[in-house]
Amino acid sequence: VQLQASGGGLVQAGGSLRLSCAASGRTFNMYTMGWFRQAPGKEREFVAAIGWHGGSTYYADSVKGRFTVSRDNAKNTVYLQMNSLKSEDTAVYYCAAVYGFYSGGALYTSSRYNYWGQGTQVTVSS
Repeated sequence: VQLQASGGGLVQAGGSLRLSCAASGRTFNMYTMGWFRQAPGKEREFVAAIGWHGGSTYYADSVKGRFTVSRDNAKNTVYLQMNSLKSEDTAVYYCAAVYGFYSGGALYTSSRYNYWGQGTQVTVSS
């Protein structure tokens, strides 16, 4: 599967952005999807993940209550709605995919994912 992330940009603190990740292929609904981010000088970190049919979602503590991950399998797309953005959310955001069903802690590590998008820059100004 190939992934194409989009929707990043410059936003003021407190604002919102919605990231999209479009996937190629016919079996998108068989992939567990994740979002990660990497700030300058820091390691890539988990942000959110979503199961096959969107019934299971997972979030990093730092974004709970502010970010929402969703997917539209008919459009082969996963979304990350980001509200109440903070300066510390500034990073390059990557979408990632792994074939099959995974849940819980397995989704929090980047090594679990086999496919990665190119990243989209999110900059939050304070």
